Amino acid sequence: MTTDPAPDPAAGAAAPDATAAVFRRALRDTAVLLGALAVLGIGIGALVAGLPGVWGALIGVGLALVFSGTTVVAMLRTLHSPPHTMAAVVMGTWLAKVLVVVIVLALLRDLDFYSRGVLAAVLALGVVGSAVLDFRAVNNGRVPYVEPGATGR
Repeated sequence: MTTDPAPDPAAGAAAPDATAAVFRRALRDTAVLLGALAVLGIGIGALVAGLPGVWGALIGVGLALVFSGTTVVAMLRTLHSPPHTMAAVVMGTWLAKVLVVVIVLALLRDLDFYSRGVLAAVLALGVVGSAVLDFRAVNNGRVPYVEPGATGR
C-alpha cells in the first residue's frame, strides 16, 4: 500500500505560465517604451536636427528594437525547452543581434542623411530603458520557487 498521491499533471503548469507572463510583460513594456521613444525621438530629432534627426530617431528605435526584443522573444519561444537549448538560442540571438547592430552601424558610418547624435541618444535610451523594464518585469513577476504538489524524488 502506497501513501504517495498520484501526481497532478496540472500542478506544474503554474510555473511556466507565470514565467511566460513575465516575459510577455517585459516584451509589452519594451514595445510601449520604444513606441513612445519613437514619437518623442522623431519630434525632438526634428526640432534639433530637422530631417536628419527624424532619420536618426527612426534608425535608433529600429536598432533598439532589434537589440532589446530579440532576447525576450528567444526566451519566450524556448520557455519549455531544456536549459541547454534555451542557453544556446539566447546566446545565438545575442551574437546575431550584435552582428546586425555592428553591420548596420558600419554601413551607416560614411552616410550623412541621419543625425548621429539623435541616433546615439535614442539607441542608448531604448536599450537602457528596456533593460530597466526587463529587470522590473522579472523583479515583480510572481514565479513560484517550487512546483506545488511536486515530490522530492
